[in-house]
Amino acid sequence: MTDRINQLRNLLESQPDDTFCLYGIAMEYAKAGQHERAIAHFDMTTEIDPDYCYAYYHKARCLIDAGQMDEAARTLATGLEHARTSGDVHAEGEIAALLCEVAS
Repeated sequence: MTDRINQLRNLLESQPDDTFCLYGIAMEYAKAGQHERAIAHFDMTTEIDPDYCYAYYHKARCLIDAGQMDEAARTLATGLEHARTSGDVHAEGEIAALLCEVAS
């Protein structure tokens, strides 16, 4: 594990529901190509905060990299719904664009 993951894990010990740390760990795993671990942490992030929209986007990117296009599309559809209801216009645009790519 990288030093960054270790630092984030240490922070997470004191605040296990810290979505910023969970998301950060997921991103580090994604960068390292450890898709299953990344996906698990993106899922933990959205379980705590369903409107953490970029967790859906980056989870879908991991799923795409793993060749799981149908699951990526489902993840993006869910993320798009949350982006719209939470008013996150920027995330909505990025998620919609990636969903279009996956759907074509």
